[in-house]
Amino acid sequence: MSSTKFIHIPRTRHTRAPSQPVTAGTAAHAATVAGQFAVRYGLVVVLAWIGALKYFPYEAAAIQPLIAHSPLLSWLYGIFNVRTLSDALGSAEITAALLIAVRPIWPRVSAVGSVFAVLIFCSTISFLFTTPGATVGGFGLLSATGSFLIKDIVLLGGALWTLGDSLGAGGRTRPTT
Repeated sequence: MSSTKFIHIPRTRHTRAPSQPVTAGTAAHAATVAGQFAVRYGLVVVLAWIGALKYFPYEAAAIQPLIAHSPLLSWLYGIFNVRTLSDALGSAEITAALLIAVRPIWPRVSAVGSVFAVLIFCSTISFLFTTPGATVGGFGLLSATGSFLIKDIVLLGGALWTLGDSLGAGGRTRPTT
């Protein structure tokens, strides 16, 4: 005779019993969870990647006109040369990415990274209005530079969402088991 043992797998809020039908509510929840993951870690990848590119001379040269025409940031070229400022900005972007990524462990630390990201994207969006040639023929018709910058509006939205999510999670305590 053989004995059959069953392994008990506890149900969590992210699983459902096989006999339960998939409903719009469970599909919506799954899509929301997947979307939240994609927004958070997509933002992490984009920030880290763009930050890493700042260490290359071609990227330092590419952002120089944007910063030089910015009333908010142009003064930095009085302190740093083009490469040093680009390296510093890259380091800030990579730091923000790493801080955002630690949300499951340290939500409040992740919130700090999100604040950095919000500031980064607000400054880059401002380049749409301060960089000569960002628009052609008036506002609304974007040049290659303007087309490059417009994506930062969505990235700003993602950074604001991660900020709210991290702040909301920072106040919650984990249940003890």
